[in-house]
This record gives sequence, structure tokens and C-alpha cells, in this order.
Amino acid sequence: MHLNRREFLSVMVAASAAGILPYRGARAADALYDLPSFGNVRILHFTDCHAQLLPVYFREPDTNLGLGPARGRPPHLVGQAFLDHFGLSAGGAEAHALTYLDFPSLAEKYGKVGGFAHLSTLISRLREAAGANHTLLLDGGDTWQGSATAMWSQGADMVEACNRLGVDVMTGHWEFTYGEEALRANLAQSEAEFVAQNVFLTEEALFDERPAFDEETGHAFQPYTLRDVGGVQVAVIGQAFPYTPVANPRRFVPDWNYGIQEAALQTLVGEIRARHNPSLVLLLSHNGMDVDLKLASRVSGLDAIFGGHTHDGVPAAIKIKNPGGMTLVTNAGSNGKFLGVMDFQVKQGRMTDARYRLLPVFSSMLPPDPEMQNWIDQARFPYLETLNQPLAVAGQTLYRRGNFNGTFDQVICEALLEHYDAEIALSPGFRWGTSVLPGEILTMEHVLAQTAITYPETYMNEMSGEQVKLILEDVADNLFNLDPYLQQGGDMVRVAGIEYSLDPTAPIGDRLRDLRTRDGAELDLKRRYKVTGWGVVGSVAPGPPVWDIVKNWLLSQKEVNLATLNQPRLLNVQNNPGIGI
Repeated sequence: MHLNRREFLSVMVAASAAGILPYRGARAADALYDLPSFGNVRILHFTDCHAQLLPVYFREPDTNLGLGPARGRPPHLVGQAFLDHFGLSAGGAEAHALTYLDFPSLAEKYGKVGGFAHLSTLISRLREAAGANHTLLLDGGDTWQGSATAMWSQGADMVEACNRLGVDVMTGHWEFTYGEEALRANLAQSEAEFVAQNVFLTEEALFDERPAFDEETGHAFQPYTLRDVGGVQVAVIGQAFPYTPVANPRRFVPDWNYGIQEAALQTLVGEIRARHNPSLVLLLSHNGMDVDLKLASRVSGLDAIFGGHTHDGVPAAIKIKNPGGMTLVTNAGSNGKFLGVMDFQVKQGRMTDARYRLLPVFSSMLPPDPEMQNWIDQARFPYLETLNQPLAVAGQTLYRRGNFNGTFDQVICEALLEHYDAEIALSPGFRWGTSVLPGEILTMEHVLAQTAITYPETYMNEMSGEQVKLILEDVADNLFNLDPYLQQGGDMVRVAGIEYSLDPTAPIGDRLRDLRTRDGAELDLKRRYKVTGWGVVGSVAPGPPVWDIVKNWLLSQKEVNLATLNQPRLLNVQNNPGIGI
């Protein structure tokens, strides 16, 4: 069942009267979600929901450094600098959704965000306002991974959720980490078209006649689709995450080559325009926003890029000039927290104007779609005993997102240190993972929301101090290389048992300084240390899954109050608007 506007308002009024809405009720929802009528094509876009079917808390980063040309440019703004740039007032609903400022208190005030039942209500409302045949819903990927139920079903639960949501077109990243067999099985059940112009069969796979969308071009998947949207022809090109075999285990995708494929994309755009003459050519991208901004400056013929991967909630479309004109670049955040809405005015076969809004999805302001909520409840029911297992109480805000460390990452590292009696712990710089407010009961579902991957095994190895430094230097270059095409979009590896200074402006190999162990001793580059970690890309680690180790550590703690948060001492980035605290 989809709610029309009259039904929506009646549910909102009833919910407000019943005290379900914690603030301002239906009037606040109307102010936020009633968009002025404009144009004749409406594109709805969500990305990086990471399989969060229910509403969650999600704290935005307090550090998102931009260097060189990226300094002070979205998405590399946080806190007050972010609000000033976009003309937002602190303390409001949108300011809370888009920044970390006063997060615990404002989260209590405004409630949780996202949830597919609430997202469904918003999408239905926006479709009705524009006309369903004038609307296209795009999914930017990282949809099938990030929760326990998605992992246990190999993404199948999210395929059904997206079918019910009415997704038209999608691309991917973490979807590939289930392996080809599960991926293709899910795509066979999906009602959305999966597009990825930058994924090709390897030479060996072509020789072995492995499945391909087009054996002549080598495309493993459909590169683009054409849709009639209210009488306007729209081309949507897919751009899957270009570094999948580098950032994730190659063994999951042995037959496919990835990459940004800039030249191939330019050729494809030209072919689409010459062959089909569409009114709009859109790129559904999982590149990350900095890569999209560079790509937009170099590839002509794209009207807009709907981007994901780096989890950047950016409330305005960025206009980028290129040799052929101009491209609008957007990024729609993560965890189901936002829905991007781009309204295009198309006249005489060409786009003449566009308006963009990034709408935060507040579950307190959007009643759940009853049918979607009922399906979610049924899908989760068999797992509730495991998911709801209480482990400890959060004595502080637990979060992940940020360039260097988060409190939940510190929990993972401390658990690994204790389990293996190790000296140094390393944890991947993932950007997915929900937040927990002080006083909340930590459950197994919270733990799996931070750890649910298909390669969760842990390890304890002996490494030299020099090897540890090289690992940190390599990840720092991925994060701070001035060429966006050489960035992979994650954050710095999280650490425990070690402290260091970091100069992001220095060349590779010289960014990390003054490395010291927890007792204050200088890291000996020649000495071997006991190092633990998880999420190994190159091989299968021998130890138990990380969620079991974190679970046991939390049970032993009762209440989580971290004494330290291993953040580096930053050098030569004073007054950078990408640093908040």
C-alpha cells in the first residue's frame, strides 16, 4: 500500500496526537518534504544504505580533510564550516542531519533516521507529487551489505526490499563481495536494472567463455539503460566502484576487471547521444565524490552524476565545467539517511534547468508504509533472538565515521588487543556502521552493523615496526593523495596500542612521524610486534570472526567508557575547514 497525500496527512496528524512524533509533527514534515512543483522529470536517488532496514542513528564526521584543490570544497567541510558554506543554522533538523554538532542531544530531539518503511512513504509522496510516470528511482549501490540479515541472506532480503521500494536502476560495490553466483542469483530476482559500464571480463574469462552481457565489448554487465520518463528519454549509465578488487578480496571477483574507465565512458556517452539522442544522460556512480568531481571536469555530455561510496551528504548539486559544457554532481549520504531529489526541466529535447534537494529521512516525521513495515517485521522475525541479545551499555556515543578513528572502531581494536594479548591492533577504515547514543543497550545487531562482511576472520601476526609504518603510510596515501583517481574512498586504518603524528600534506612515505607504543616508547622499526586485525583482503585470516571477539569483550565490560581514542596528532593542516574537533 502506498499513501497518497490525504492519507499521509491524516496519519501524521494521528501520530502527532498520539505523541509518536517528538517535535513539531505534521507541520514540520510539510515544511521539509513539500517541494515546489518544478520541471517534467524527477530523479530520486539513494545510496550506501548498507542494508539498514530499520531507522538508525548515524553521526556525520568531525574530520573530513580536503587538501590542495579539495581544501574547503564540498564534501571536505564539517561542523560549523559546513553550515556556513550552505547557509544553514545550527540546531535545526537539516543541520543535525548533515553535521556531527551536538549529536547526542539533537539525536534525542529529532529521533532516528532512515528505515525502508519511512523511506517508502517519502518516495511515494514525491512520486505522487511529480507523477509516477515522470519519476525514476536510482540506487547507487552498497545496498545489500552492512547488516546481519543481509549477510545471512547474501543480500536477498535487500533485493526484496528494493523491489518493494520500486527501484528502477542500480549499480554496485559491496554487492560484489558475495561472489558471482550469489550476485547473479540476486540480480535474477531484482526488478531493477543493474548497470556498470566499467566492469569488463578479464582476458582469461573471455577465453573461458564466462558469462558476459556483451562478448564483443567484454562488458560483464549492461553498461546503460534507456528509460521513457513522462515522454522524456533518459539514459542512465552505471559506474560501479572502480577499485573493488583492490579494496575487497579479489577472490570474490576473479573474472572481472574494474577501473574508472574514463576514456571508455566518454566514448559511451558519445555513442548514446549519437544513437539514441536522449534528452538526459545521467551517470549513476559509486566512484566517491572527489572522483566524480574530477570525472565531471573531463568527460563531456553528462547532465548529472548521482554519486555514492564516500557517504558524503551534500545538500547542493555542484556545477562542474567541462569541454562540452557543465555537469551537476551530487552525493546522497548513507544508511538510508537521505533521499536526493533532482527535478529537471526538459524542453525541446534538452535540459534547460534543474533543481536539487537532499532530504533527510526522519522516521519521526514520516509514518511507516504499513506494507513495507509488515514485510520488514516478518523478514527479521526469525533472527530477533540473536539480534536483540544485550551485551553492554554505551557509556558514551559510539560511532565510526571520520577520517581517523571512531569510538566504535576503538571498541573493536580494544577487543582484538585483549583477545590476542597483542601489542598493536588494526581495523579497516570502513565508512559504514551505525551510531549508538549514551545509555543505549548495545546488542548483537549493533555489533554486526559494524562487522557484517563476508571476510570477517581475524589474525595475530608478528610484524616489524617498519611493516606497521608501511601499512599506515599506504592507507594515508589512499586517503590524502592529491589525485582523486588514486584514492579509494575509505578512511584511515583504525589503531590501538600505537600513537603517531601525521602530516597529510607530506609526500608518501613521510606522512607518519613520531610513532610510539601505548607505553610511550618509540616504535622500533626493526623490532617485531604482535599485531592483530581483521578484514584481510589478500588472503583468508585464520582466526575467529571479529563479531565473536567484540561480543565477548562487550559482555565482559558491562558498560563502555573508553579511556582513550587513538587519534593522530595532525601537522600542517591548521584552520582546515575539514577539521571540526
